[in-house]
Amino acid sequence: MALIDLDITIERGRIPDSIDKFLHEANLRTEDYLNHSRVRPGSFVPSDFVVAYYALKAVIEKNLAPGRLFCEWGSGFGVVASLASQLGFDACGIEIEETLVDAARDLADAHYLDVEFAQGSYIPEGADEASGGDHDREGFVWDVEGNDAYDELQIGPDEFDVVFCYPWPSEEEATGRLFDYCASEGALLLTYTQLDDVRIRRKEGDPEDLY
Repeated sequence: MALIDLDITIERGRIPDSIDKFLHEANLRTEDYLNHSRVRPGSFVPSDFVVAYYALKAVIEKNLAPGRLFCEWGSGFGVVASLASQLGFDACGIEIEETLVDAARDLADAHYLDVEFAQGSYIPEGADEASGGDHDREGFVWDVEGNDAYDELQIGPDEFDVVFCYPWPSEEEATGRLFDYCASEGALLLTYTQLDDVRIRRKEGDPEDLY
């Protein structure tokens, strides 16, 4: 298969009051965590949640996804997974850090959101080589060790319709290869970029066209 970039316009507008209230609290909690917790370098860098919200909204409004099953890879505080839930997705998140999983659950529970979070690696067993060995390179911080999060969720990586991830620049292409390896045809990969934008790709086409 291949990952095809979708050239779509992500429109912005007024954020609903309920979303605005949620994002305000999410930002307060993440800032407090970053200021007062002993964070392992590189383990938690939040994306722009407003940008992520509009990207997810576009996916819904333009009917881009084959279904509504959503997963946030490296979910941190679970803000994007919680936004997905509020937009109508059946959402979950996978996070390696136990303290962040607890924080994500607390935030979702505080807003009565039905989001499931699993602790572990989002890289399926046996799939770490899909990165092409990039995780051995300096500056590459993928966690390839950890619990089988998919087993905890009882959902296979090929069942998700939409996956969101915020990779480091050095991980962008490896993340695409991993998604192409384990996602089903038609699924969407949304990645937050260093350009404060969300790249939207669909898995389809001939594998020879990918790299």
